[in-house]
Amino acid sequence: MSLKKLINSCKQKDIKAQSQIYQLYAGKLFGLCLKYSKNYEEAQDNLHNGFITIFEKIEQYEHKGSFEGWIKRIIINTSLQTYRKKNVLSLVNEEIPEEEVEVEIDEEDIQLDFLLNLIRELPERYQMVFNLYVLDGYPHKEIAKMLNISEGTSKSNLSRARVILRDKIEANQLMKNEAL
Repeated sequence: MSLKKLINSCKQKDIKAQSQIYQLYAGKLFGLCLKYSKNYEEAQDNLHNGFITIFEKIEQYEHKGSFEGWIKRIIINTSLQTYRKKNVLSLVNEEIPEEEVEVEIDEEDIQLDFLLNLIRELPERYQMVFNLYVLDGYPHKEIAKMLNISEGTSKSNLSRARVILRDKIEANQLMKNEAL
């Protein structure tokens, strides 16, 4: 069955079509959820809640643009809602001057899993901004709206995330060099 037919069947609340859509996209979307979650269980919850939203709103999809892009946006928004709910009282809206920090990564020495784990270890507010800006390409203005922070705070959090990641990568490289 073509994707268009699957989507149209989902609009008719066809459970088999929903299951096929889930099977097609769950793996990729779970990886996306992991980027925006502190742990595996939270990522599973975000995936589950995201698919509920996808199937509730699928009638709004008009076959314009990428279906995958549309569902990714829903998954990201679901993950951000979880983040906002957890951090409503603890969001820090302090602004500091933005400083540009260059992070040079020797891709041959650092494995992707290691880097993703470093990103997951960031404080959540830094992790969210880093993922949205660096990995998903959102501009600071949009990130600020999504997270209910100022644009300056978004830039500051990105800068701090880069500093933390750079320091952890350098510490890891130093440990590797000392082991030799």
